[in-house]
Amino acid sequence: MLPIKPHLWFDQDAKQAAEFYATLMPNSTVNYVSHFPMPGGECEAVEFTVAGQSFLGISNSHKLGINPSISFMINFDPSRDPDAAKHIDEVWSKLIGNGKIMMPLDHYPFSERYGWVADKHGVSWQLILTNPSGEERPVIVPSLMFTQPVAGKADEAISFYCSIFKDGKRGNTAPRPEDMGPDKAGTLMYADFYIDKTWLAAMDSAHQHGFGFNDAVSLLIPCETQEEIDYYWTALSADGETGQCGWLKDKYGLSWQVASTVMFDALRNGSPEQIARITEVFMTMGKVDIETLQRVYNGK
Repeated sequence: MLPIKPHLWFDQDAKQAAEFYATLMPNSTVNYVSHFPMPGGECEAVEFTVAGQSFLGISNSHKLGINPSISFMINFDPSRDPDAAKHIDEVWSKLIGNGKIMMPLDHYPFSERYGWVADKHGVSWQLILTNPSGEERPVIVPSLMFTQPVAGKADEAISFYCSIFKDGKRGNTAPRPEDMGPDKAGTLMYADFYIDKTWLAAMDSAHQHGFGFNDAVSLLIPCETQEEIDYYWTALSADGETGQCGWLKDKYGLSWQVASTVMFDALRNGSPEQIARITEVFMTMGKVDIETLQRVYNGK
Protein backbone atom coordinates (compact mmCIF):
# COMPACT_ATOMS: atom_id res chain seq x y z
CA MET A 1 0.00 0.00 0.00
CA LEU A 2 1.41 3.37 -1.10
CA PRO A 3 0.41 6.86 0.11
CA ILE A 4 -2.33 8.83 -1.63
CA LYS A 5 -1.13 11.41 -4.15
CA PRO A 6 -3.15 14.55 -4.85
CA HIS A 7 -3.72 14.91 -8.59
CA LEU A 8 -4.10 18.40 -10.07
CA TRP A 9 -5.59 19.09 -13.51
CA PHE A 10 -4.17 22.47 -14.51
CA ASP A 11 -5.85 24.77 -17.00
CA GLN A 12 -2.42 25.66 -18.39
CA ASP A 13 1.18 24.38 -18.40
CA ALA A 14 1.53 21.66 -15.72
CA LYS A 15 5.33 21.74 -15.90
CA GLN A 16 5.41 25.50 -15.31
CA ALA A 17 3.17 25.09 -12.27
CA ALA A 18 5.34 22.28 -10.89
CA GLU A 19 8.49 24.36 -11.33
CA PHE A 20 6.84 27.16 -9.34
CA TYR A 21 5.86 24.83 -6.49
CA ALA A 22 9.38 23.39 -6.38
CA THR A 23 10.62 26.85 -5.29
CA LEU A 24 8.24 27.20 -2.33
CA MET A 25 9.95 25.24 0.44
CA PRO A 26 12.84 22.87 1.19
CA ASN A 27 12.42 19.22 0.13
CA SER A 28 10.58 20.31 -3.03
CA THR A 29 11.45 19.30 -6.59
CA VAL A 30 10.16 18.36 -10.04
CA ASN A 31 10.58 14.59 -10.33
CA TYR A 32 9.72 13.98 -13.98
CA VAL A 33 7.79 15.39 -16.94
CA SER A 34 6.16 13.20 -19.58
CA HIS A 35 3.83 13.57 -22.54
CA PHE A 36 1.22 11.26 -24.01
CA PRO A 37 -1.55 11.51 -26.60
CA MET A 38 -5.17 12.11 -25.53
CA PRO A 39 -8.34 12.88 -27.47
CA GLY A 40 -8.18 16.58 -28.20
CA GLY A 41 -4.39 16.84 -28.11
CA GLU A 42 -1.23 15.93 -26.26
CA CYS A 43 -1.31 15.74 -22.48
CA GLU A 44 1.56 16.87 -20.27
CA ALA A 45 2.06 14.92 -17.03
CA VAL A 46 4.40 15.93 -14.23
CA GLU A 47 5.22 14.48 -10.83
CA PHE A 48 6.54 16.94 -8.28
CA THR A 49 7.17 17.16 -4.55
CA VAL A 50 6.40 20.03 -2.18
CA ALA A 51 7.86 19.79 1.34
CA GLY A 52 7.99 16.01 1.03
CA GLN A 53 4.41 15.64 -0.29
CA SER A 54 4.21 14.02 -3.72
CA PHE A 55 1.77 15.43 -6.31
CA LEU A 56 0.81 14.50 -9.86
CA GLY A 57 -0.28 17.14 -12.33
CA ILE A 58 -1.55 17.11 -15.90
CA SER A 59 -2.66 19.68 -18.46
CA ASN A 60 -4.16 19.50 -21.93
CA SER A 61 -6.92 21.22 -23.87
CA HIS A 62 -9.65 20.17 -21.39
CA LYS A 63 -10.06 22.80 -18.67
CA LEU A 64 -11.77 21.58 -15.49
CA GLY A 65 -11.22 24.57 -13.18
CA ILE A 66 -9.44 24.01 -9.87
CA ASN A 67 -11.43 25.42 -6.94
CA PRO A 68 -10.98 25.67 -3.14
CA SER A 69 -13.10 22.61 -2.25
CA ILE A 70 -9.76 20.83 -1.87
CA SER A 71 -6.94 22.95 -0.51
CA PHE A 72 -3.53 22.14 0.92
CA MET A 73 -2.74 23.06 4.51
CA ILE A 74 0.91 23.90 5.16
CA ASN A 75 1.88 23.44 8.80
CA PHE A 76 4.61 25.74 10.10
CA ASP A 77 5.51 24.19 13.46
CA PRO A 78 7.81 26.19 15.79
CA SER A 79 8.63 23.01 17.70
CA ARG A 80 10.24 21.63 14.55
CA ASP A 81 11.34 24.91 12.94
CA PRO A 82 12.50 27.78 15.18
CA ASP A 83 12.07 30.16 12.23
CA ALA A 84 8.53 28.99 11.42
CA ALA A 85 7.06 32.50 11.80
CA LYS A 86 9.58 33.86 9.31
CA HIS A 87 9.09 31.00 6.86
CA ILE A 88 5.29 31.29 6.80
CA ASP A 89 5.65 34.91 5.67
CA GLU A 90 8.17 33.93 2.99
CA VAL A 91 5.95 31.23 1.49
CA TRP A 92 2.89 33.49 1.68
CA SER A 93 4.67 36.19 -0.30
CA LYS A 94 5.40 33.69 -3.07
CA LEU A 95 1.87 32.32 -3.23
CA ILE A 96 0.04 35.66 -3.34
CA GLY A 97 1.79 36.80 -6.53
CA ASN A 98 -1.03 37.06 -9.12
CA GLY A 99 -3.14 34.99 -6.74
CA LYS A 100 -6.31 35.62 -4.75
CA ILE A 101 -6.35 36.13 -0.98
CA MET A 102 -9.29 34.29 0.58
CA MET A 103 -8.36 34.98 4.24
CA PRO A 104 -5.53 37.44 4.96
CA LEU A 105 -2.40 36.25 6.75
CA ASP A 106 -3.20 37.41 10.26
CA HIS A 107 -3.94 36.44 13.87
CA TYR A 108 -7.07 34.30 14.37
CA PRO A 109 -8.60 32.62 17.43
CA PHE A 110 -7.34 29.24 16.24
CA SER A 111 -3.81 30.33 15.28
CA GLU A 112 -1.31 33.10 15.92
CA ARG A 113 -0.76 33.31 12.17
CA TYR A 114 -2.95 31.91 9.42
CA GLY A 115 -3.90 32.75 5.85
CA TRP A 116 -5.74 31.16 2.91
CA VAL A 117 -4.77 31.94 -0.68
CA ALA A 118 -5.47 30.65 -4.18
CA ASP A 119 -2.23 30.94 -6.15
CA LYS A 120 -1.81 32.04 -9.77
CA HIS A 121 -2.56 28.51 -10.96
CA GLY A 122 -5.80 28.35 -8.97
CA VAL A 123 -4.54 25.93 -6.31
CA SER A 124 -5.63 26.82 -2.75
CA TRP A 125 -3.26 26.77 0.21
CA GLN A 126 -3.91 27.29 3.91
CA LEU A 127 -0.82 28.44 5.78
CA ILE A 128 -0.93 28.01 9.53
CA LEU A 129 1.50 28.57 12.38
CA THR A 130 0.81 25.60 14.59
CA ASN A 131 2.23 23.46 17.34
CA PRO A 132 0.14 20.30 17.15
CA SER A 133 -0.19 18.03 20.16
CA GLY A 134 -0.13 14.26 19.92
CA GLU A 135 1.02 12.44 16.80
CA GLU A 136 3.14 14.58 14.48
CA ARG A 137 1.49 15.73 11.26
CA PRO A 138 3.26 16.17 7.92
CA VAL A 139 4.06 19.64 6.61
CA ILE A 140 1.33 19.44 3.96
CA VAL A 141 -2.15 18.03 4.61
CA PRO A 142 -4.81 17.96 1.85
CA SER A 143 -8.01 19.52 3.22
CA LEU A 144 -11.55 18.70 2.01
CA MET A 145 -14.36 21.27 2.28
CA PHE A 146 -17.83 19.72 2.23
CA THR A 147 -20.10 22.37 0.70
CA GLN A 148 -23.67 22.25 -0.59
CA PRO A 149 -25.19 19.74 -1.26
CA VAL A 150 -22.92 17.66 1.01
CA ALA A 151 -22.37 20.31 3.71
CA GLY A 152 -22.79 18.69 7.12
CA LYS A 153 -21.58 15.30 5.93
CA ALA A 154 -17.84 15.65 6.64
CA ASP A 155 -17.97 13.56 9.82
CA GLU A 156 -19.97 10.84 8.07
CA ALA A 157 -17.51 10.86 5.18
CA ILE A 158 -14.53 10.48 7.52
CA SER A 159 -16.15 7.39 9.03
CA PHE A 160 -16.76 6.05 5.50
CA TYR A 161 -13.14 6.56 4.43
CA CYS A 162 -11.70 5.13 7.65
CA SER A 163 -13.87 2.03 7.21
CA ILE A 164 -12.46 1.39 3.73
CA PHE A 165 -8.74 1.81 4.39
CA LYS A 166 -7.26 -0.80 6.72
CA ASP A 167 -5.03 1.74 8.47
CA GLY A 168 -7.86 4.29 8.80
CA LYS A 169 -8.06 6.27 12.04
CA ARG A 170 -9.37 9.61 13.28
CA GLY A 171 -7.17 12.39 14.59
CA ASN A 172 -8.36 15.73 16.00
CA THR A 173 -12.05 16.68 15.77
CA ALA A 174 -13.54 20.13 16.38
CA PRO A 175 -17.35 20.21 15.94
CA ARG A 176 -19.27 23.49 16.10
CA PRO A 177 -20.59 23.95 19.64
CA GLU A 178 -23.65 25.85 18.40
CA ASP A 179 -25.31 27.06 15.21
CA MET A 180 -23.10 29.55 13.38
CA GLY A 181 -25.10 31.14 10.60
CA PRO A 182 -26.01 28.44 8.06
CA ASP A 183 -23.58 25.99 9.72
CA LYS A 184 -25.36 23.85 12.29
CA ALA A 185 -24.12 22.75 15.70
CA GLY A 186 -22.21 19.50 15.51
CA THR A 187 -20.96 20.01 11.96
CA LEU A 188 -17.20 20.09 11.62
CA MET A 189 -15.16 23.25 11.87
CA TYR A 190 -12.11 21.01 11.44
CA ALA A 191 -11.09 17.39 11.73
CA ASP A 192 -8.22 15.30 10.46
CA PHE A 193 -7.90 11.61 9.75
CA TYR A 194 -5.37 9.08 8.48
CA ILE A 195 -5.92 6.69 5.55
CA ASP A 196 -3.52 4.89 3.22
CA LYS A 197 -0.44 6.29 5.01
CA THR A 198 -1.77 9.82 4.40
CA TRP A 199 -3.14 12.53 6.72
CA LEU A 200 -6.15 14.42 5.37
CA ALA A 201 -8.33 17.15 6.90
CA ALA A 202 -12.04 17.91 6.46
CA MET A 203 -14.53 20.64 7.31
CA ASP A 204 -18.17 21.55 6.64
CA SER A 205 -19.31 24.85 5.17
CA ALA A 206 -22.99 25.47 4.43
CA HIS A 207 -22.36 28.93 2.97
CA GLN A 208 -23.15 29.47 -0.71
CA HIS A 209 -19.63 29.21 -2.11
CA GLY A 210 -20.63 28.31 -5.64
CA PHE A 211 -18.12 25.47 -5.83
CA GLY A 212 -17.80 21.86 -4.79
CA PHE A 213 -15.69 18.78 -5.45
CA ASN A 214 -14.82 18.18 -9.11
CA ASP A 215 -12.27 16.27 -11.18
CA ALA A 216 -9.76 19.13 -11.25
CA VAL A 217 -8.37 17.95 -7.90
CA SER A 218 -8.64 14.24 -7.18
CA LEU A 219 -7.06 11.79 -4.76
CA LEU A 220 -4.99 9.12 -6.50
CA ILE A 221 -4.40 5.70 -4.94
CA PRO A 222 -1.30 4.03 -6.47
CA CYS A 223 -2.04 0.28 -6.46
CA GLU A 224 0.56 -2.45 -6.88
CA THR A 225 -1.85 -5.37 -7.31
CA GLN A 226 -5.13 -6.08 -9.09
CA GLU A 227 -6.58 -7.13 -5.76
CA GLU A 228 -6.02 -3.59 -4.43
CA ILE A 229 -7.57 -2.04 -7.54
CA ASP A 230 -10.64 -4.30 -7.37
CA TYR A 231 -11.16 -3.57 -3.68
CA TYR A 232 -10.82 0.23 -3.75
CA TRP A 233 -12.75 0.57 -7.02
CA THR A 234 -15.73 -1.28 -5.57
CA ALA A 235 -15.60 0.21 -2.06
CA LEU A 236 -15.16 3.86 -3.01
CA SER A 237 -17.69 3.87 -5.85
CA ALA A 238 -20.49 2.39 -3.70
CA ASP A 239 -23.51 4.71 -4.18
CA GLY A 240 -21.26 6.92 -6.32
CA GLU A 241 -20.32 6.62 -9.99
CA THR A 242 -17.49 5.08 -11.98
CA GLY A 243 -15.73 6.70 -14.90
CA GLN A 244 -12.90 6.17 -17.36
CA CYS A 245 -9.21 5.37 -16.72
CA GLY A 246 -9.62 4.45 -13.06
CA TRP A 247 -11.56 7.62 -12.16
CA LEU A 248 -14.60 7.50 -9.90
CA LYS A 249 -16.72 9.75 -7.72
CA ASP A 250 -17.69 8.56 -4.27
CA LYS A 251 -21.14 9.15 -2.77
CA TYR A 252 -20.04 12.59 -1.52
CA GLY A 253 -18.90 13.70 -4.99
CA LEU A 254 -15.18 13.48 -4.18
CA SER A 255 -13.06 12.35 -7.15
CA TRP A 256 -10.62 9.45 -6.79
CA GLN A 257 -8.29 7.66 -9.16
CA VAL A 258 -7.67 3.99 -8.47
CA ALA A 259 -4.45 3.70 -10.44
CA SER A 260 -1.69 1.22 -11.25
CA THR A 261 1.99 1.78 -10.53
CA VAL A 262 2.66 0.22 -13.94
CA MET A 263 1.24 3.33 -15.60
CA PHE A 264 3.49 5.65 -13.63
CA ASP A 265 6.54 3.50 -14.28
CA ALA A 266 5.77 3.88 -17.99
CA LEU A 267 5.39 7.67 -17.72
CA ARG A 268 8.65 7.96 -15.78
CA ASN A 269 10.83 5.41 -17.57
CA GLY A 270 9.11 4.34 -20.79
CA SER A 271 10.12 5.22 -24.33
CA PRO A 272 7.76 7.42 -26.38
CA GLU A 273 6.57 4.26 -28.18
CA GLN A 274 5.86 2.45 -24.90
CA ILE A 275 4.01 5.46 -23.49
CA ALA A 276 1.90 5.76 -26.67
CA ARG A 277 1.02 2.05 -26.56
CA ILE A 278 0.08 1.92 -22.91
CA THR A 279 -1.95 5.14 -22.93
CA GLU A 280 -3.91 4.02 -26.00
CA VAL A 281 -5.07 0.92 -24.13
CA PHE A 282 -5.45 2.77 -20.84
CA MET A 283 -7.95 5.18 -22.41
CA THR A 284 -10.30 2.29 -23.16
CA MET A 285 -10.45 1.13 -19.53
CA GLY A 286 -12.90 1.89 -16.76
CA LYS A 287 -11.48 -0.08 -13.88
CA VAL A 288 -7.75 -0.51 -14.50
CA ASP A 289 -6.48 -3.94 -15.61
CA ILE A 290 -2.85 -4.28 -14.48
CA GLU A 291 -2.09 -7.44 -16.47
CA THR A 292 -3.17 -5.83 -19.72
CA LEU A 293 -1.21 -2.64 -19.02
CA GLN A 294 1.95 -4.60 -18.19
CA ARG A 295 1.62 -6.76 -21.33
CA VAL A 296 1.17 -3.74 -23.58
CA TYR A 297 4.00 -1.86 -21.83
CA ASN A 298 6.27 -4.85 -22.50
CA GLY A 299 5.22 -4.90 -26.17
CA LYS A 300 3.45 -8.25 -26.03
